[in-house]
Amino acid sequence: MKFCNQCGHSVSQHIPQGDSRLRYVCDHCHTIHYQNPNIVAGCLPTWGTQVLLCRRAIEPRKGYWTLPAGFMENGETVEQAARRETLEEACAQLQCLSLYTLIDVPHINQVHIFYRAELQSLDFAAGEESLEVQLFEEADIPWSELAFRTVSRTLECFFADRTANTYPVRNEAVPPLSGLNHPNNNDI
Repeated sequence: MKFCNQCGHSVSQHIPQGDSRLRYVCDHCHTIHYQNPNIVAGCLPTWGTQVLLCRRAIEPRKGYWTLPAGFMENGETVEQAARRETLEEACAQLQCLSLYTLIDVPHINQVHIFYRAELQSLDFAAGEESLEVQLFEEADIPWSELAFRTVSRTLECFFADRTANTYPVRNEAVPPLSGLNHPNNNDI
């Protein structure tokens, strides 16, 4: 960050009084510019014993499979964001949403939140951000073609929990791959 979005003057980094972190602060109007993690909201939609996955039509990880998810927008709840992303990516309506995984990804300043949900019907299709959308049985999940580790982990938890028929809310963290400078650290 080079310029203040309040007055347009230059900013510098220092620890403001009463704070403990380095922040961008305007040299003119003294506005403190906080940078906080982004929230990714999504769903693990099911139909009977099958799970709905989307093949990504956009980067990052174009061509790989994922659960429908994306960045939360201002003015919406996490659940609304998860529903919206599922509608945008899979043209699918959901019911019975239940908070399921909350996965911290601190090395890229994100938090991924997934809900378990049931599809209202088999009326789904690829949205603009998806090449295709498909239901998979557990044995057919394309594990080596999943886009993100948070998606893999959510699916692993789901299939393990389904065996016991209990679905606790899970909170975990995803560490960086072999250090912050690893070339695949966008593979969250």
